Amino acid sequence: MAAWGPYIWEWGSILLRWLHVVAAIAWIGASFFFMHLDAALRRAPAMKPGVAGVSWQVHGGGFYEMSKYTLAPAELPDRLVWHKWQAYWTWISGFCLLCWIYYGRSSVFLVDPAVMALTPLQAAAIGVASLALGWIVYDLLCKSPLSKHDGLLAVVGFGYVVLTSFVYTLFFSGRGALIHTGALMATMMAANVFLVIMPNQRKSVAALIAGRAPDPRWAKTSKQRSTHNNYITLPVLFMMLSNHYPVTFANRAAIPAIVTCVVVAGALIRYFYNRWHADEETAKAPWWAWLVAAVAIWAAFWIAMASSPGMRQELGLAPAPEPTLAAGLDLPRAPKAVVDVIGTRCVVCHAPEPAWEGIGIAPKGILLDTPERIAALAPAIRMQAVLTHAMPPNNLTEMTDAERRVLARWLAGASVAGN
Repeated sequence: MAAWGPYIWEWGSILLRWLHVVAAIAWIGASFFFMHLDAALRRAPAMKPGVAGVSWQVHGGGFYEMSKYTLAPAELPDRLVWHKWQAYWTWISGFCLLCWIYYGRSSVFLVDPAVMALTPLQAAAIGVASLALGWIVYDLLCKSPLSKHDGLLAVVGFGYVVLTSFVYTLFFSGRGALIHTGALMATMMAANVFLVIMPNQRKSVAALIAGRAPDPRWAKTSKQRSTHNNYITLPVLFMMLSNHYPVTFANRAAIPAIVTCVVVAGALIRYFYNRWHADEETAKAPWWAWLVAAVAIWAAFWIAMASSPGMRQELGLAPAPEPTLAAGLDLPRAPKAVVDVIGTRCVVCHAPEPAWEGIGIAPKGILLDTPERIAALAPAIRMQAVLTHAMPPNNLTEMTDAERRVLARWLAGASVAGN
């Protein structure tokens, strides 16, 4: 790869992520606003024919009167604003980011030989196919008789998401499994807009132009899919952020349980706000939802912590000869045995001039090329290499358990052979 290749990769990553975040903010903001608007609609005297409700709102020093029609107005206005590109660009940028980072660097982030020895092409094919197949199954569920029972459909859909997270752990690294679970949920959301909500709106507009009344089923189906999007938004955001936090994916076996807890918590938070906006008296709001959501997040925390490889030892769930890290321990300089481990397994990337192909700058600017720098980063080394085994990623440099024990003994303040 050319010398400037890694810089292109880094700049491509940040620009795609920038676009993705901005588009997602716009989409989520619009989604939350319209859910709030629907809940805030009230009957008012002298409403226009066909109007379901009116909501008065204040923003930026201005007053806004907003009306919603049960189906559609008798005549269309000259200018009709369509809310769609926020959703489209969120998915497009997210998929490009998935390809750029996970499929373009599959050996680092996606493929774990200990799980399944996949080639980059195989890993990418499985990922893309799973997103397409995942949407098809979800869409069939929504078109089945379950669609007549919103609650039952939600429960089945919830189980389906948890099941897919388990299936992903059979193919990918923990990081890859969690990010693909989020990507599948995001694909469902975007496809709901592109393949269901927008087509139904176009059919309604066409019916009005032709002088016919729109089919009420179009609005009902669109509302159901929009509600699904609303309830899974917060869990999707968690999945997207999780790839930066190894504690969430350190143990692949725990990922379905973590997904379960996060989906429950995120859905309950949205349920609270949806109900709160719908009730004129805030006392009617389901405040219990916050308690259950907090318990779910607390459960996710404990599951993630207890299942991390190093933490299992410290909690007594697995043999652990190493004591815990002493509080306030002064480690001004790493001993030779530790320097040897870090130099062999980590400095290939974390050096002023990384030797690993495709990496031009040390990841996150972290340098581990001197005993002093290693000692200064002791807490991060403990989290990444001892407790979670997140580093080296997918154990690319084949750090052994014995070498991790060397690091653990040093971090615990014990003597290390080779000092």
